[in-house]
Amino acid sequence: MGKLDDKIAFVTGAGQGIGAGIATKLAAEGASVIVTDLNGDTAAQTAAGLGNDSIGLQVDVTDRESVRAAANHVIDKFGRIDVLVNNAGWDKVEPFLDSEPDTWDRVMAINLYGVFNTCKTILPLMVERESGSVVNLGSDAGRVGSTGEAVYSAAKGGVISFSKTLARELARASINVNCVCPGPTDTPLFASIGGEKLRGALQKAIPMRRLGRPEDLANLVAFLASDEAAFITGQTVSVSGGLTMS
Repeated sequence: MGKLDDKIAFVTGAGQGIGAGIATKLAAEGASVIVTDLNGDTAAQTAAGLGNDSIGLQVDVTDRESVRAAANHVIDKFGRIDVLVNNAGWDKVEPFLDSEPDTWDRVMAINLYGVFNTCKTILPLMVERESGSVVNLGSDAGRVGSTGEAVYSAAKGGVISFSKTLARELARASINVNCVCPGPTDTPLFASIGGEKLRGALQKAIPMRRLGRPEDLANLVAFLASDEAAFITGQTVSVSGGLTMS
């Protein structure tokens, strides 16, 4: 028996990295996972290895119509959505004074408005059934700041605050909303913006002396998505090996 047997879980940005790790864990706990990603091929590839009738869908979280079409497809196939995991994200590391408004817009659209779009579309379905769990991926950048990530930090700070407010508004519908904040995590995104020098510096700074792994996040997400966490809502939890202690 898994923690998520017979649950239908909708995960954004799940074609690779942390999202793929989350999808894999949710499926291992018994969920049927809707793996969504801007890259439809990676979404399909990830879903193909999960079992439990999991499917992959191409979804652009910045496009409400794209999100709505995906949600409708899931309802037609499965009849409901029990778990929403907002993982899709993007960043460009640079000093704020060197950044441009086009970059701000993209960072906010993916990291913050993407969460708005999925919640606006899927939460009414949960409210109707008076059941559901939402896990939003924030970031420790949104809790304590991060050099070179000013706009990303602002967006993730928004996700954290948004999650707390949703938790208050939806508690009476028996829907819990929590936020998981990754610290530095060994993913393709980290590899694209970091280097060996940054990796080494972070490993020295993290008390547990390593970067996070996707499964470190996935284990917590699976718990928060399960009935075992039914009385936990409005919480923000860092998974950072002790780098941040709030």
